[in-house]
Amino acid sequence: MTDLKAQKRSRVKANRRKRESQPREWKKHFQRLLRLTVLATSCSLVVCGGVLACRLLCDSGYFRVDQVRVENHRRVSQEEVLALSDIQMGTAIFDLDLEMIGRKIEENPWVAAVQVERVFPRGVVIRVAEREPKAVVNLGYLYYVDVTGEIFKTLEPKDSLDFPVVTGIDRQFLLQNSKAARSLLVDAVALIGELASRSHFNLRDVSEVHIDQAEGFNLYTYVGGIPVRMGYGNFAAKLDRLEKIYQDLEPRLLGLKSIDLNVNDRVVVKIDRGTATGRG
Repeated sequence: MTDLKAQKRSRVKANRRKRESQPREWKKHFQRLLRLTVLATSCSLVVCGGVLACRLLCDSGYFRVDQVRVENHRRVSQEEVLALSDIQMGTAIFDLDLEMIGRKIEENPWVAAVQVERVFPRGVVIRVAEREPKAVVNLGYLYYVDVTGEIFKTLEPKDSLDFPVVTGIDRQFLLQNSKAARSLLVDAVALIGELASRSHFNLRDVSEVHIDQAEGFNLYTYVGGIPVRMGYGNFAAKLDRLEKIYQDLEPRLLGLKSIDLNVNDRVVVKIDRGTATGRG
Protein backbone atom coordinates (compact mmCIF):
# COMPACT_ATOMS: atom_id res chain seq x y z
CA MET A 1 0.00 0.00 0.00
CA THR A 2 2.78 2.38 0.88
CA ASP A 3 4.47 1.83 -2.50
CA LEU A 4 1.31 2.55 -4.44
CA LYS A 5 0.75 5.84 -2.65
CA ALA A 6 4.31 6.88 -3.26
CA GLN A 7 4.02 6.11 -6.97
CA LYS A 8 0.80 8.13 -7.21
CA ARG A 9 2.40 11.16 -5.53
CA SER A 10 5.38 10.97 -7.85
CA ARG A 11 3.08 10.96 -10.95
CA VAL A 12 1.17 13.99 -9.64
CA LYS A 13 4.40 15.90 -9.10
CA ALA A 14 5.58 14.98 -12.57
CA ASN A 15 2.33 16.26 -14.12
CA ARG A 16 2.61 19.47 -12.21
CA ARG A 17 6.10 20.01 -13.52
CA LYS A 18 4.86 19.58 -17.10
CA ARG A 19 2.17 22.19 -16.65
CA GLU A 20 4.50 24.86 -15.40
CA SER A 21 4.51 27.76 -17.96
CA GLN A 22 7.68 28.80 -19.67
CA PRO A 23 8.76 32.44 -19.37
CA ARG A 24 7.62 34.54 -22.44
CA GLU A 25 10.22 36.10 -24.72
CA TRP A 26 9.04 39.71 -24.30
CA LYS A 27 12.23 41.15 -25.69
CA LYS A 28 11.81 39.43 -29.09
CA HIS A 29 8.19 40.54 -29.40
CA PHE A 30 9.14 44.09 -28.57
CA GLN A 31 11.92 44.16 -31.18
CA ARG A 32 9.59 42.77 -33.86
CA LEU A 33 6.94 45.39 -33.03
CA LEU A 34 9.57 48.12 -33.14
CA ARG A 35 10.78 47.02 -36.59
CA LEU A 36 7.22 46.99 -37.98
CA THR A 37 6.56 50.45 -36.55
CA VAL A 38 9.73 51.83 -38.10
CA LEU A 39 8.88 50.23 -41.47
CA ALA A 40 5.32 51.63 -41.48
CA THR A 41 6.58 55.09 -40.52
CA SER A 42 9.21 55.00 -43.27
CA CYS A 43 6.64 53.99 -45.90
CA SER A 44 4.33 56.78 -44.80
CA LEU A 45 7.14 59.30 -45.02
CA VAL A 46 8.10 58.07 -48.51
CA VAL A 47 4.50 58.30 -49.76
CA CYS A 48 3.97 61.74 -48.24
CA GLY A 49 7.26 62.89 -49.66
CA GLY A 50 6.35 61.60 -53.12
CA VAL A 51 2.95 63.31 -53.04
CA LEU A 52 4.56 66.54 -51.89
CA ALA A 53 7.22 66.30 -54.61
CA CYS A 54 4.55 65.71 -57.29
CA ARG A 55 2.53 68.65 -56.01
CA LEU A 56 5.57 70.91 -56.06
CA LEU A 57 6.47 69.69 -59.57
CA CYS A 58 2.93 70.32 -60.87
CA ASP A 59 2.80 73.76 -59.29
CA SER A 60 6.17 74.63 -60.75
CA GLY A 61 4.70 74.82 -64.29
CA TYR A 62 6.62 71.83 -65.65
CA PHE A 63 3.39 70.04 -66.68
CA ARG A 64 1.55 73.05 -68.09
CA VAL A 65 0.35 72.82 -71.71
CA ASP A 66 2.45 74.77 -74.20
CA GLN A 67 1.74 72.82 -77.41
CA VAL A 68 -1.39 71.29 -79.02
CA ARG A 69 -1.00 69.29 -82.24
CA VAL A 70 -3.91 68.41 -84.57
CA GLU A 71 -3.55 65.40 -86.88
CA ASN A 72 -5.48 63.82 -89.79
CA HIS A 73 -7.64 66.87 -90.51
CA ARG A 74 -8.45 67.95 -94.07
CA ARG A 75 -11.87 69.56 -94.29
CA VAL A 76 -11.78 70.95 -90.74
CA SER A 77 -9.00 73.46 -90.15
CA GLN A 78 -6.61 73.26 -87.23
CA GLU A 79 -7.93 76.60 -86.00
CA GLU A 80 -11.51 75.22 -85.89
CA VAL A 81 -10.40 72.15 -83.95
CA LEU A 82 -8.41 74.20 -81.45
CA ALA A 83 -11.31 76.61 -80.94
CA LEU A 84 -13.72 73.74 -80.28
CA SER A 85 -11.29 72.02 -77.90
CA ASP A 86 -11.12 75.11 -75.69
CA ILE A 87 -7.67 74.08 -74.43
CA GLN A 88 -5.97 77.05 -72.83
CA MET A 89 -2.19 77.30 -72.94
CA GLY A 90 -0.73 77.12 -69.47
CA THR A 91 -3.39 74.75 -68.16
CA ALA A 92 -2.03 71.91 -66.03
CA ILE A 93 -1.94 68.84 -68.27
CA PHE A 94 -3.53 66.69 -65.54
CA ASP A 95 -6.52 69.05 -65.29
CA LEU A 96 -7.64 68.39 -68.89
CA ASP A 97 -10.86 66.39 -69.31
CA LEU A 98 -9.91 64.52 -72.50
CA GLU A 99 -13.35 62.93 -72.99
CA MET A 100 -15.15 66.25 -72.77
CA ILE A 101 -12.66 67.86 -75.18
CA GLY A 102 -13.38 65.09 -77.70
CA ARG A 103 -17.15 65.60 -77.39
CA LYS A 104 -16.78 69.32 -78.03
CA ILE A 105 -14.77 68.76 -81.20
CA GLU A 106 -17.32 66.20 -82.45
CA GLU A 107 -19.90 68.99 -82.52
CA ASN A 108 -18.46 69.88 -85.93
CA PRO A 109 -20.54 67.91 -88.50
CA TRP A 110 -17.45 66.92 -90.49
CA VAL A 111 -15.94 65.16 -87.48
CA ALA A 112 -16.88 61.49 -86.98
CA ALA A 113 -14.57 60.70 -84.05
CA VAL A 114 -11.76 62.28 -82.02
CA GLN A 115 -8.90 60.86 -79.98
CA VAL A 116 -7.25 63.23 -77.49
CA GLU A 117 -4.02 62.24 -75.72
CA ARG A 118 -1.58 63.85 -73.31
CA VAL A 119 2.02 64.00 -74.55
CA PHE A 120 4.19 64.47 -71.49
CA PRO A 121 5.45 66.73 -70.21
CA ARG A 122 3.61 69.68 -71.82
CA GLY A 123 1.87 68.57 -75.04
CA VAL A 124 -1.54 67.44 -76.28
CA VAL A 125 -2.29 65.63 -79.55
CA ILE A 126 -5.76 65.61 -81.16
CA ARG A 127 -6.39 62.99 -83.86
CA VAL A 128 -9.45 63.66 -86.00
CA ALA A 129 -11.41 61.13 -88.06
CA GLU A 130 -13.47 63.04 -90.62
CA ARG A 131 -16.63 61.98 -92.41
CA GLU A 132 -16.44 61.30 -96.12
CA PRO A 133 -19.56 62.28 -98.12
CA LYS A 134 -20.71 59.64 -100.58
CA ALA A 135 -23.93 61.20 -101.83
CA VAL A 136 -26.30 64.14 -101.51
CA VAL A 137 -29.83 63.45 -100.30
CA ASN A 138 -32.70 65.80 -101.09
CA LEU A 139 -34.96 66.36 -98.06
CA GLY A 140 -36.25 69.76 -99.08
CA TYR A 141 -32.70 70.93 -98.37
CA LEU A 142 -29.63 69.12 -99.62
CA TYR A 143 -27.63 67.07 -97.12
CA TYR A 144 -24.45 65.03 -97.25
CA VAL A 145 -24.65 61.27 -96.54
CA ASP A 146 -21.68 59.11 -95.52
CA VAL A 147 -21.01 55.40 -96.04
CA THR A 148 -22.95 54.46 -92.88
CA GLY A 149 -26.11 56.15 -94.16
CA GLU A 150 -25.64 59.01 -91.69
CA ILE A 151 -27.12 62.32 -92.84
CA PHE A 152 -24.59 64.61 -91.23
CA LYS A 153 -24.49 68.06 -92.81
CA THR A 154 -26.63 70.59 -94.64
CA LEU A 155 -24.92 71.80 -97.80
CA GLU A 156 -23.68 75.38 -97.78
CA PRO A 157 -22.84 77.53 -100.82
CA LYS A 158 -19.14 76.68 -100.50
CA ASP A 159 -19.75 72.90 -100.37
CA SER A 160 -19.25 70.72 -103.43
CA LEU A 161 -22.24 69.35 -105.34
CA ASP A 162 -20.11 66.86 -107.23
CA PHE A 163 -21.80 63.83 -105.68
CA PRO A 164 -24.64 61.52 -106.79
CA VAL A 165 -28.08 62.74 -105.75
CA VAL A 166 -30.38 60.38 -103.81
CA THR A 167 -34.12 61.06 -103.90
CA GLY A 168 -37.27 59.28 -102.71
CA ILE A 169 -36.88 59.67 -98.94
CA ASP A 170 -38.83 62.55 -97.48
CA ARG A 171 -38.35 64.21 -94.11
CA GLN A 172 -41.49 62.69 -92.58
CA PHE A 173 -40.46 59.14 -93.48
CA LEU A 174 -37.01 59.82 -92.08
CA LEU A 175 -38.39 61.04 -88.76
CA GLN A 176 -40.97 58.27 -88.37
CA ASN A 177 -38.86 55.37 -89.69
CA SER A 178 -35.28 56.40 -89.01
CA LYS A 179 -33.86 52.83 -89.00
CA ALA A 180 -35.56 51.87 -92.27
CA ALA A 181 -34.53 55.14 -93.89
CA ARG A 182 -30.92 54.69 -92.82
CA SER A 183 -30.88 51.12 -94.13
CA LEU A 184 -32.13 52.35 -97.52
CA LEU A 185 -29.46 55.03 -97.58
CA VAL A 186 -26.78 52.44 -96.80
CA ASP A 187 -28.00 50.40 -99.79
CA ALA A 188 -28.05 53.53 -101.96
CA VAL A 189 -24.44 54.30 -101.03
CA ALA A 190 -23.50 50.66 -101.75
CA LEU A 191 -25.10 50.95 -105.21
CA ILE A 192 -23.20 54.20 -105.80
CA GLY A 193 -19.98 52.44 -104.80
CA GLU A 194 -20.72 49.65 -107.27
CA LEU A 195 -21.29 52.18 -110.04
CA ALA A 196 -18.02 53.93 -109.20
CA SER A 197 -16.07 50.77 -110.04
CA ARG A 198 -17.66 50.28 -113.49
CA SER A 199 -16.19 51.04 -116.90
CA HIS A 200 -19.13 51.12 -119.35
CA PHE A 201 -22.04 52.21 -117.14
CA ASN A 202 -20.86 54.23 -114.15
CA LEU A 203 -21.50 57.36 -112.12
CA ARG A 204 -20.86 59.61 -115.12
CA ASP A 205 -23.89 58.03 -116.81
CA VAL A 206 -26.24 58.51 -113.82
CA SER A 207 -27.91 61.73 -112.76
CA GLU A 208 -30.01 60.41 -109.86
CA VAL A 209 -30.51 57.42 -107.58
CA HIS A 210 -34.19 57.21 -106.69
CA ILE A 211 -35.56 55.08 -103.84
CA ASP A 212 -39.05 53.68 -104.34
CA GLN A 213 -40.16 51.78 -101.25
CA ALA A 214 -42.38 49.50 -103.33
CA GLU A 215 -40.17 48.88 -106.38
CA GLY A 216 -36.70 49.37 -104.96
CA PHE A 217 -33.94 51.43 -106.55
CA ASN A 218 -34.15 53.22 -109.88
CA LEU A 219 -31.25 54.89 -111.62
CA TYR A 220 -31.88 57.76 -114.02
CA THR A 221 -29.49 58.18 -116.90
CA TYR A 222 -27.71 61.49 -117.36
CA VAL A 223 -28.77 61.49 -121.02
CA GLY A 224 -32.54 61.48 -121.42
CA GLY A 225 -33.38 60.65 -117.78
CA ILE A 226 -34.23 57.06 -118.68
CA PRO A 227 -35.11 54.94 -115.60
CA VAL A 228 -32.96 51.88 -115.02
CA ARG A 229 -34.92 49.66 -112.63
CA MET A 230 -32.55 47.96 -110.19
CA GLY A 231 -34.99 46.68 -107.55
CA TYR A 232 -33.42 45.43 -104.33
CA GLY A 233 -30.08 43.66 -103.98
CA ASN A 234 -27.76 41.79 -106.39
CA PHE A 235 -26.60 45.11 -107.81
CA ALA A 236 -23.29 43.77 -109.13
CA ALA A 237 -24.90 40.95 -111.17
CA LYS A 238 -27.55 43.30 -112.58
CA LEU A 239 -24.99 45.89 -113.64
CA ASP A 240 -22.88 43.14 -115.22
CA ARG A 241 -25.80 42.29 -117.52
CA LEU A 242 -26.38 45.94 -118.39
CA GLU A 243 -22.74 46.64 -119.19
CA LYS A 244 -22.67 43.84 -121.75
CA ILE A 245 -25.15 45.69 -123.95
CA TYR A 246 -24.86 49.29 -122.78
CA GLN A 247 -22.49 50.39 -125.53
CA ASP A 248 -25.15 49.36 -128.06
CA LEU A 249 -27.96 50.99 -126.04
CA GLU A 250 -26.25 54.31 -125.31
CA PRO A 251 -26.68 55.87 -128.79
CA ARG A 252 -30.43 55.03 -128.62
CA LEU A 253 -31.18 56.20 -125.06
CA LEU A 254 -33.47 59.03 -126.16
CA GLY A 255 -35.71 56.49 -127.87
CA LEU A 256 -36.11 54.30 -124.79
CA LYS A 257 -38.83 54.33 -122.15
CA SER A 258 -37.06 52.23 -119.49
CA ILE A 259 -34.46 49.58 -118.79
CA ASP A 260 -35.46 46.83 -116.37
CA LEU A 261 -32.80 44.64 -114.69
CA ASN A 262 -35.17 42.82 -112.32
CA VAL A 263 -35.80 39.86 -114.65
CA ASN A 264 -33.36 37.02 -114.05
CA ASP A 265 -30.53 36.79 -116.60
CA ARG A 266 -32.13 39.41 -118.83
CA VAL A 267 -32.22 43.09 -119.62
CA VAL A 268 -35.73 44.20 -120.54
CA VAL A 269 -35.65 47.32 -122.69
CA LYS A 270 -38.88 49.19 -123.38
CA ILE A 271 -38.98 51.46 -126.38
CA ASP A 272 -40.81 54.77 -126.29
CA ARG A 273 -43.19 54.22 -129.21
CA GLY A 274 -44.23 57.86 -129.32
CA THR A 275 -40.65 59.01 -129.69
CA ALA A 276 -39.92 56.34 -132.25
CA THR A 277 -42.99 57.31 -134.29
CA GLY A 278 -42.19 61.00 -134.05
CA ARG A 279 -38.81 60.41 -135.50
CA GLY A 280 -40.38 58.65 -138.47
